[in-house]
Amino acid sequence: MKKLLSTKEVAQYLGVNEKMIYSLISDKGLPASKVTGKWLFPEHLVEQWVENRTINYPSTIQASSLQGLLVIAGSNDLLLEKALSLYMKRYPDEVAVFGNLGSMGGIKALHRGVCHMAASHLAEQDGKEYNFSFAAEELREQPAVVNFCRRRQCLYLKPGNPQGITGIADLKGGQLRVANRPKSTGTRLLFDSLLKEHGISPADLPGYDDERAKHMDVGLEVLSGQADLGPGIEAVAKLLGLDAIPIGWERFDLLIPKDRFFEKPVQQFINMLTDSEFKELAETLSGYDLTESGKMIFPDA
Repeated sequence: MKKLLSTKEVAQYLGVNEKMIYSLISDKGLPASKVTGKWLFPEHLVEQWVENRTINYPSTIQASSLQGLLVIAGSNDLLLEKALSLYMKRYPDEVAVFGNLGSMGGIKALHRGVCHMAASHLAEQDGKEYNFSFAAEELREQPAVVNFCRRRQCLYLKPGNPQGITGIADLKGGQLRVANRPKSTGTRLLFDSLLKEHGISPADLPGYDDERAKHMDVGLEVLSGQADLGPGIEAVAKLLGLDAIPIGWERFDLLIPKDRFFEKPVQQFINMLTDSEFKELAETLSGYDLTESGKMIFPDA
């Protein structure tokens, strides 16, 4: 079991008085748990919290560690899977792999230096921007951001919508069972924000904690009748023949550390996003917009 620190011990570790610890919990997100009536602090999470706030941090990523590979980690997406297959077809001497970790998991993988790019669609609170505050919280410096696509999120419904579901508001009352995405995903973040907007408590939703790793898994739960609805991308709904209620378009980006941006595999993949062959792949799916694909979002071109 991981070591737990008391309030006094974590204060000594950080070199502050105990009263300051309570402020750090509420204002700075110091990792803490109150399961026994008193605050306890997982030592390994406290160490990570300190590390994430270190400035002038020396780079530990070895340039040779990912040679011959293109590694993308983060959010699950059908078009991204097709793009990786296209990349392998074009560059058969290189290996392209994807780690399905969710948007936040991809950003954490960037922090650990185990991937070239993170695929992410984490919406900011203003509803206009994506990914920046989440990257700033986890990474030592803001990565370059290149748009992969825009895609439409929706609610999956059984074919024919036999229950006459019209939107999120129908979840009130707890009569409908949900199939959900993991907490680390942008789809879950969007779903939770819509529930909050409609005054619906997750605790009142049957199946809310039944997490599925992929959009396809959520769709299959609905198709099989194990769930009444679930959030996911439109492309999966069309492939499975599900009914769907659109809940908005989102920007799906690739986050790239600046010291990896000009590496050959990264540039090859980015350049591919403006090719006609990639656009033809998107046309075989539903719910994608490639207007900004390959465009530099940050820093501004």
